Amino acid sequence: MLDRFLLQGPEDARFTILLAHGAGAPMDSASMTATAKALADADFRVARFEFAYMAARRSGIRKPPPRAETLNPEYEAAIAALGAKGPLIIGGKSMGGRVASMIADDLHDKGKIAGLLCLGYPFHPPGQPDKLRTGHLKQLTTPALICQGTRDEFGTRDEVPGYDLSERIEILWLEDGDHDLKPRKKISGFSATDHLATMAKAAKAWAARLPI
Repeated sequence: MLDRFLLQGPEDARFTILLAHGAGAPMDSASMTATAKALADADFRVARFEFAYMAARRSGIRKPPPRAETLNPEYEAAIAALGAKGPLIIGGKSMGGRVASMIADDLHDKGKIAGLLCLGYPFHPPGQPDKLRTGHLKQLTTPALICQGTRDEFGTRDEVPGYDLSERIEILWLEDGDHDLKPRKKISGFSATDHLATMAKAAKAWAARLPI
């Protein structure tokens, strides 16, 4: 059993980033671990946590992912339990970022968070481009950075520019990246490590502009 939070990065970092996992992989998956390391190397304090259904799988209880919106209270409870002392950015991988995006405005309005960081946002289910998950993103007031691979099957570079998204959302496109931001090196010339470093560098520059 892991502790509730996986923590890394400097304890005196200016910003803390709280990350939730995607629908199918835990907080210590290879993708989440590499992402957290890249952000920690960019001088963020990074905390990862799991929703209850995923934590239950560690005890052999196989639970499917619930509807994303039902996880909102769990994310808010994680924020309270973490008790970050300085400016807090919330977000996560895929579904984790989506959940964070649904609670962001209320928390931002109350001064509890400084921004939103989504890694591979699930704009729509794979193969179902008409089932958009963008309704709440139209009026988003929280400063947000979405890092997306150009060939992410949950929302490609050809699709996303046509969506009606808030002006508070910035998008970093990572060439040939998939849903884990991983490119095909022979095609793109970039490695997964390259893209994660680019993501972390962009996140650091974006965070430096946040009004706190």
